[in-house]
Amino acid sequence: MGVSRLLAKAWVVTCLFAGAHALRLALLNGGDLWVAASPVLVALALFAAMGLLFVGGYGVSQDVFHQRANPIFKVDQPPHPMPWFNDLVFVVFAGLSFANQVWYAPHHLSGPVTDAFERALYFAVPGHAVVVSRLGDCGLDGGRVFASSFAWMLALVFAASAISRLKQTADAIRIDRLLHPQSLSPMGLAAVLGIIAVAGVQCLFVGSPLALMSCSVTAGLPGAMVIGLAPLVFAYSVFAALAALLACGGEK
Repeated sequence: MGVSRLLAKAWVVTCLFAGAHALRLALLNGGDLWVAASPVLVALALFAAMGLLFVGGYGVSQDVFHQRANPIFKVDQPPHPMPWFNDLVFVVFAGLSFANQVWYAPHHLSGPVTDAFERALYFAVPGHAVVVSRLGDCGLDGGRVFASSFAWMLALVFAASAISRLKQTADAIRIDRLLHPQSLSPMGLAAVLGIIAVAGVQCLFVGSPLALMSCSVTAGLPGAMVIGLAPLVFAYSVFAALAALLACGGEK
């Protein structure tokens, strides 16, 4: 779990999720598909390239690029040690969250399934309760409450699934570090991910800053990102921090 690859994957998923929502909002405002797609795709490409360029600049530091590029030209490459299952689950869950936000939640504001999800997550996740309160103050719903509860449910399922394979992931991190030396030390990576996880607990799980979001922000693209993707990113950051910390403890 090199930090450069972790940042790159997170940035690509975030850009794609935001771009899809931006295109949807443009269509809801009466725009033509082909007319709206051009500026959205251009902005998506620029933001994705900017983030990947930054991550690439980190990746080539301290000769990491040469250490990783040399095996590309060798026939007998060692198998990639990283388990891709967690990443695949994360991408699938992000797609499910987006599909629920766009197609299911707006047309199922009430019902046995939606009400059960909302009641369960309202008490389990304080940040979700803050979002529900903020949406009520702004007179916004349109499926946003259920979208938030569904995203948090996916995040909890992902966290439970990923943490159950924490030792295997930590072992893979140690092997990956031997094959691909990194400029950031193992303890430094664990510290950075730990800070991100702690900030996520305060900002998303506890939800203190969410009450400060204006109604226009909540109704727009930032609100859609906070509701639909932020819980999954938070769960992934907690899992990554724990895995990196466990990998540090096993190194000699």
